[in-house]
Amino acid sequence: MADFDANATKADLERRMKGAVEALQGDLAGLRTGRANTSLLDPVQVEVYGANMPLNQVATVTAPEPRMLAVQVWDRSNVQPVEKAIRSAGLGLNPISEGQTLRLPIPDLTEDRRKELAKLATQYAEKARIAVRNVRRDGNDVLKTAEKKGQISQDEQKRLEAEVQKLTDKTIAEVDVAASAKEKEILGK
Repeated sequence: MADFDANATKADLERRMKGAVEALQGDLAGLRTGRANTSLLDPVQVEVYGANMPLNQVATVTAPEPRMLAVQVWDRSNVQPVEKAIRSAGLGLNPISEGQTLRLPIPDLTEDRRKELAKLATQYAEKARIAVRNVRRDGNDVLKTAEKKGQISQDEQKRLEAEVQKLTDKTIAEVDVAASAKEKEILGK
């Protein structure tokens, strides 16, 4: 019966569920809420030196004011490509060039845009819930296999499945809290 390690299995499931929550938080951070947030520019890719690079590898992004982002481009020759990349990223931002610094005023969100972003936040949350449920399914499959192989008893399998379900419920609650907080932030409530 020594082949099956319940603690290692539980730790792996926790790690994978936490990964789903962290991915969700990353997705939600990229949603614009009307306040300047440097993570808003994380998805922007700039074509420089014959390759596509993340913006944060060619410039420093700061939020000097609540409704303004500043992008300090390190190499003067990259100012135009960075400006072009920001304009074409579909974020609704229009850079104002001041030498090697680009100022990005954050425009007010329209009501329709707020609703779209809230819907997107809901979709991200659902994607995270599905990922968590898939981890639960994998964990339960591991337990069933271990029970069939005689590595754990049926009672032990049921007890561990209940623990996996508790972990799943706790993680999905974290997903729901993160998503509803972001929706409130987007809708300005």
